[in-house]
Amino acid sequence: MNKEELFWSASTEELSQGYMYDRENDLFRCLICHQIFENGVIYKSGEVYYEARKAITRHISEEHHSMFFYLLNLDKKYTGLSAQQKELIGYFKNGYTDKEIVAELGSGSPSTIRNHRFKLREKEKQAKVFLAMMKLLASEKDNQEFIHFHKGATMVDDRYAITTEEKEKILKNYFKQGLNGPLDIFPSKEKRKIVVLQHIMKRFDADKTYSEADVNNVLCLVYDDYVTLRRYLIEYGFMERSRDGMEYWVKA
Repeated sequence: MNKEELFWSASTEELSQGYMYDRENDLFRCLICHQIFENGVIYKSGEVYYEARKAITRHISEEHHSMFFYLLNLDKKYTGLSAQQKELIGYFKNGYTDKEIVAELGSGSPSTIRNHRFKLREKEKQAKVFLAMMKLLASEKDNQEFIHFHKGATMVDDRYAITTEEKEKILKNYFKQGLNGPLDIFPSKEKRKIVVLQHIMKRFDADKTYSEADVNNVLCLVYDDYVTLRRYLIEYGFMERSRDGMEYWVKA
């Protein structure tokens, strides 16, 4: 399971705490940076030593500060929240009263803020029902499993409605010499592009910064027209680059 799949497979409880427990390997994994903490190992923080579960909790607090604000700052396509709702939720989290929020915003009224609180609580109820329905749907034998799209994805629409079965067929057709081999031809259809680009990204290290030459060296082993691959990796939000084009990295 890659890092994107790990994040999206997490339960609501795991997302809120910021880590998952890998029972098979007996370790805890941070959902943001993917650092691992193994059970049975003692970790030092400052002058204090901690067991794995406590250590990863401190790690999230010290390195990432707040899982709440990390989730809140995700793109709208993941949270479903407007900019105004995000701003208000931030105030609610920080303990502001309705009157204090009005003062901070410089507009509105306490009754308007109360109405927003009410609507968010109703949204929470709806989310619980929806999650319950999706859990029941997932238990159906004929339920189709869709691939996880990357968090940097731009304009998430029906292009990303790709089942795992479709993905396997596409990769088999475009990587005829095997999944670790070269790309036969770059697809013209959007869905196929996404699948191919997502697979190519497995050749990059999420924790590494690359020069343009480094990126080209990786991509030229995949396809002769590596410039086209590089352009689409940026355009589709798989990778980012510095303004001067000197540095490239996997988009988190």
